[in-house]
Amino acid sequence: MSRVAAKVAARPAPRMERGERVAAILQAARDVFCEKGYEATAVSEIAARLGVVEGTIYKYFATKRELLLKVLEYWYEEMFGDYARDLAGVRGARARLRLLVWRHLRSVRDYPLLCRLMFREVHGEADYRGSGLHAMNRQYTQFLVGVIDEGRAGGEFRDDIPTTLLRDMVFGAIEHHSWPYVARAVAAAAGGRDERGELDIDAAAEQITAVLCDGIARSRDEQDGLRRLSALAARLEKATQKRK
Repeated sequence: MSRVAAKVAARPAPRMERGERVAAILQAARDVFCEKGYEATAVSEIAARLGVVEGTIYKYFATKRELLLKVLEYWYEEMFGDYARDLAGVRGARARLRLLVWRHLRSVRDYPLLCRLMFREVHGEADYRGSGLHAMNRQYTQFLVGVIDEGRAGGEFRDDIPTTLLRDMVFGAIEHHSWPYVARAVAAAAGGRDERGELDIDAAAEQITAVLCDGIARSRDEQDGLRRLSALAARLEKATQKRK
């Protein structure tokens, strides 16, 4: 037994109710996973943060992987209440869509290391589908699906594009746009310089919402105006050439 482990074993951990102990383990695990990443984290390090032996962690969580999934589940639970409350105070499908985009961006900005765990350590793994976390993620994305359906029913959004495509466009755009910020935050947590800069969630939310709701094509009036300007420029150039 190492000297640190021996000291931990010799010092009894404070007695806690089961719920308190689980909450303490999840908080310690969240901190260590964010600081070191999933692969580099040892369960013994999480136990040391709490002043308990490693076996205490395994009393509540069978594996380190189960612990990671539960950490992310608790994070999702924190977000759900805020989303439902905030959406209730906003009217109009476009405004509600912008709020959801903004809130998702804010989660990335405020918790980049947790987002990194979700994006890179969980989504692509075999044990994700069918897990409690997967069910919670589906519940989370249902907020967006509901707003899209609401916009269609009210005539604000067109109804000829699959909901799944619109959903993927929103979350895909957010993930790809914010990934450099997340990567820089991970590097800073690993001991590098903190060069993550700012993630302008207000501008990004407005732009993503505009592209989704308005598309990238110019309006017919704008196109007509550009054609008129081009024709006028051509006539002026021709007149200039004649004077020469």
